[in-house]
Amino acid sequence: MVLDHTLAPFFLIVACLVVGQPSYAGEWIEGRVTHVRDVDTIEVESRAVRLNGVDGPELDERGGQAAKRWMQRLVLRKPVRCWLNGDRTYDRWVGTCYTKSEEDLGALAISAGQARDCPRYSDGKYASFETDESRRLPIHGYCR
Repeated sequence: MVLDHTLAPFFLIVACLVVGQPSYAGEWIEGRVTHVRDVDTIEVESRAVRLNGVDGPELDERGGQAAKRWMQRLVLRKPVRCWLNGDRTYDRWVGTCYTKSEEDLGALAISAGQARDCPRYSDGKYASFETDESRRLPIHGYCR
């Protein structure tokens, strides 16, 4: 096969875009939390991570602002490590994150009444952490 040399720059650009994208699939990342978007999305060294299997209220829903503030007090500017499963949702990697003392952020948020278990993605991993308070939060359709 003969390659048309006019297409060579196009193929080079595509190859750079594909190779240049970090995958983080099945990898640990570590760093300080630089931003808390809401109770189930944090940024670790500016990489957005959606907590897998955690269903938190949106900022405009009942409890959303309080849940965000709770997560900020827990982790903002503090070290965490996250296991990224390779999935992405919007601009976020999906993963399970832990405090320096190895506490699961999702379990902490749910047991504090700030979020719910999202069984569709957690396979019920966090169901035992739900409290009466967390059960009063809305559960989103994508979790059923």
